[in-house]
Amino acid sequence: MTCCHSCNNPVDAGGRIGRTDTCPHCDADLHCCRNCRFYDAGSYNQCREPQADRVVDKESANFCDCFSCAERSAGAAGGAAAKRNPLDGLFKK
Repeated sequence: MTCCHSCNNPVDAGGRIGRTDTCPHCDADLHCCRNCRFYDAGSYNQCREPQADRVVDKESANFCDCFSCAERSAGAAGGAAAKRNPLDGLFKK
């Protein structure tokens, strides 16, 4: 399922995401690094695709020819916050 990187709401992409497409829920750009299946914060230039050009702003629309929309579940939290939440329950005061 295609979901927005910003609000994690499902987006009906109709097969392809164009460079100017935005999320109907939060108006975030959809054709951006953060929504790409090759995005990896721990990789060189934050991209696992070796042929991709460097993109500085990962949340703005770009012209990357390697873009392929990431598949993730709607409403799933991502990033460091999701990794910390289970530990917060163990170590609460």
